[in-house]
Amino acid sequence: MNPPDGGAADELPGVAPRLRELRRERGLTLETAARRADLSPAHLSRLETGRRQPSLPMLLGLARIYGTTVSELLGEMPPERDAIVRGGPFAGATGGASGGTPGGAAGGASDGAPGGAEADGWVYQQAGGSGRAMQALRVLVPYGAQGDLVRVHPGEEWLYVLDGRLRVSLGETVHHLDPGDSAHFDSLTPHRIAALDRGGAELLFVHTLLQSPSAELCLGSGTRLR
Repeated sequence: MNPPDGGAADELPGVAPRLRELRRERGLTLETAARRADLSPAHLSRLETGRRQPSLPMLLGLARIYGTTVSELLGEMPPERDAIVRGGPFAGATGGASGGTPGGAAGGASDGAPGGAEADGWVYQQAGGSGRAMQALRVLVPYGAQGDLVRVHPGEEWLYVLDGRLRVSLGETVHHLDPGDSAHFDSLTPHRIAALDRGGAELLFVHTLLQSPSAELCLGSGTRLR
């Protein structure tokens, strides 16, 4: 239960000063941060002074606005992040653009190499660290799958074609990409991605994960990324 406004909340003693510090570091006024978090300035002020305890939805919203994590807001020490992600063959790849060993990855799976996850014929392999503001994936796009599925959501996307040919539709404009071509676009632009060749296509894909309400789209969740 939240204490009265004149009382102090001691369940999460370190959250209040961190909320205030992060807001100021981001150069946001109390009114601007409150508006983005769908809170009143008075309520956010009470959170920053410890007179109110934030709910989990509030923490999630504020973490997204400040570009951090709920764990950091709660003062938990994050685990040491490994900067290196070892490559390996796609697990479950079925005749993709490069026969299951795309992208010139070193032969054979390295110790700890992430396996692939498949959803609706698309095969994804993690190519970046977890818990960061961007999600990096290596993707096998099968021919003819999800070509009519349109996506619109906040964030940015960048993709680079490694093998095969790709059709990228951005709004009403259609682009054909060859190996070595890339695309970088605002995800609020309606977009579709499809392989042009029957052998499929392989690409590198980077998405600003934490800026999107689709942050649950993690490798292996079974949810369609495209």
